[in-house]
Amino acid sequence: MTEKFYITTPIYYVNGAPHIGHAYTSIAADVMARFKRLDGYDVFFLTGTDEHGQKVEQAAAAAGVDPQTFTDGISADFRAMSDAMGVSYDDWMRTTQERHKMSCAELWKRIEANGDIYLGHYEGWYAVRDEAFYDEGELTVRPDGSRVAPSGAPVEWVKEPSYFFKLSAWQDRLLAFYQENPDFIAPSSRRNEVTSFVKGGLLDLSISRTTFNWGIPVPGAPGHVMYVWLDALNNYVTACGFPDEAAPRWGFWPADVHFVGKDIIRFHAVYWPAFLMAAGLPVPKRVTSNGWWLMDGEKMSKSLGNVVEPRKLAEIFGLDQIRYFLLREKPFGADGSLSHQAIISRINVDLANDLGNLAQRTLSLVARNCGGVLPARGAVTADDTTLQVAADGLLALVRGHVDRQTFHDGLEEIWKVIRAANGYIDRQAPWALNKTDKVRMGSVLRVLVDTIRVVATLLQPVMPDSMARMLDQLGVPADGRGFAELGVPLVDGQALPPPQGVFPRYVEPAA
Repeated sequence: MTEKFYITTPIYYVNGAPHIGHAYTSIAADVMARFKRLDGYDVFFLTGTDEHGQKVEQAAAAAGVDPQTFTDGISADFRAMSDAMGVSYDDWMRTTQERHKMSCAELWKRIEANGDIYLGHYEGWYAVRDEAFYDEGELTVRPDGSRVAPSGAPVEWVKEPSYFFKLSAWQDRLLAFYQENPDFIAPSSRRNEVTSFVKGGLLDLSISRTTFNWGIPVPGAPGHVMYVWLDALNNYVTACGFPDEAAPRWGFWPADVHFVGKDIIRFHAVYWPAFLMAAGLPVPKRVTSNGWWLMDGEKMSKSLGNVVEPRKLAEIFGLDQIRYFLLREKPFGADGSLSHQAIISRINVDLANDLGNLAQRTLSLVARNCGGVLPARGAVTADDTTLQVAADGLLALVRGHVDRQTFHDGLEEIWKVIRAANGYIDRQAPWALNKTDKVRMGSVLRVLVDTIRVVATLLQPVMPDSMARMLDQLGVPADGRGFAELGVPLVDGQALPPPQGVFPRYVEPAA
């Protein structure tokens, strides 16, 4: 039976338009989903939009439309962005869907039945922008006396009836869970941050609101709507068919990886496992958080006018080029700076010079000197073996990096082989061998073709369209591009199509 693998992005909050941060998280999750499919897994990949809460209600009012109309438009834009960036999701979740409302009501009932919900009054600081409650000690007091959350969001004093989740009762159990599952939170800096937060003491969590209406009604409690984070987090089990454990997708739960931004790690690594444990449901296996992109060293903001629209970047530089840049330029869990010059450097050095030139030189020599057919391997030299062993070892190395979400390191391992292949072709000089030893020339070119095949196969998750074109030129059949097929040799003497460049150099347009 094929092993199942469940990957999620956060569902994106619809109070504003999608930006590069949303695209980055989705592309990283997409790379893992594509990789796992090629590695033989039955993958379920979920993304979508989070559509309830006070912030959405306010944004809709400001736009002069009702909340449902507002969320319909923004959700459609997020979906269009995902499609434009090549995100191969299997389901698009919307928290305004009826299946989700039913699922949330059942989760609430199960937690309540286990004695972890009680009615009280909430009085404290709330940030509408974050949809989060904060303790006094977490806030910064400004000179004018106003207070802001750690995120910089303004907070307001809220006093209203509320249902509470007994989060405090889960402190020791969460700490024990982190201890027993050290890979649950990634990267390690986020794990330390979450553990420190929990050790500092957990307060019971307000999980209902009465001062606005745009939310999922609390079962049996007229006037109360669910706290948006209880609603939003539950989407991950809704998509698996919860509460119907006979649903076709229930077998995918628990999730293998939740991809989230570092600003929402607390909700996913503290509240979510506590909710699930309280409901008697399995906990996800891993929560991995990405860092932020800065624009030329500055944090992106609407006021600075430096927010990057991902679809525009793809139009300028090419979709696969942008996908590669985002995964290659910085460690997944760290912050990094995005600039046009950095993108151009990756395109021209890594893609055009290193990989593109290697493939073009090799395939042009096959076309010109081998009659356009795949040459056979002859006697093997030590130089051949060194390159072949490096290429053959790539899958295991890259698989490990994908499983740890260290994508940039996985790409570096691939580029080590690309650089080694460029060194090999320079040393072996098949263009010179054409005049002195055609058999050896053919063998050298075959070593290169086989190496490029491995590289292109492993790069499919990152650059699917470009690598499809490269594999076409290498004569790899469409049904032979999974990782298991790397062990099946290409057929000696098969005709190859005329070579065409895959990665043109990027030249800045004239001013």
